[in-house]
Amino acid sequence: MKLIIGLGNPGGQYKSNRHNVGHIVIDALASGKVRPSKLNLYKGLTLKKSDKFMNDSGSFVSELVSRFQVLASNLYVIHDDLDIRLGEFKIQFGKGPKVHNGLNDIYDNLGNKDFWHVRVGIDSRTKDQRLKTKGEEYVLEDFTDEEKVILDKVIKEICKKLATL
Repeated sequence: MKLIIGLGNPGGQYKSNRHNVGHIVIDALASGKVRPSKLNLYKGLTLKKSDKFMNDSGSFVSELVSRFQVLASNLYVIHDDLDIRLGEFKIQFGKGPKVHNGLNDIYDNLGNKDFWHVRVGIDSRTKDQRLKTKGEEYVLEDFTDEEKVILDKVIKEICKKLATL
């Protein structure tokens, strides 16, 4: 069984925040709208959205790993990544962004980084904008309409890639 967890913050006010891209991807997977037609993405797959605030994600993930007895090789955590440009993503085992408090809490609770990181790029700022807006503020802003168009395209790519793993 594969467990795919999307990180984000609970509550409607955060629904369209950049920090909630993990929840947004899970919603897309669950809707079936972006599922590759020739692949059965849902066979042996459990999708979950974190129900705790981002920086407290560790206990949620740890509890699910224990409950479902998931091997590290079958755990996928989808999260926002400021180290990656909007429209890009990486799926890497044991490697996350330089700084991410939600992931740090997961590492502390699991005792390691040994799981799949689905790193979804959210940064569309220019160099000057990066100097003016702190990352912790930027991630709590909503995606713009233009960014949502780019995000929709990358979510389709992510779903196709997850279906092949």
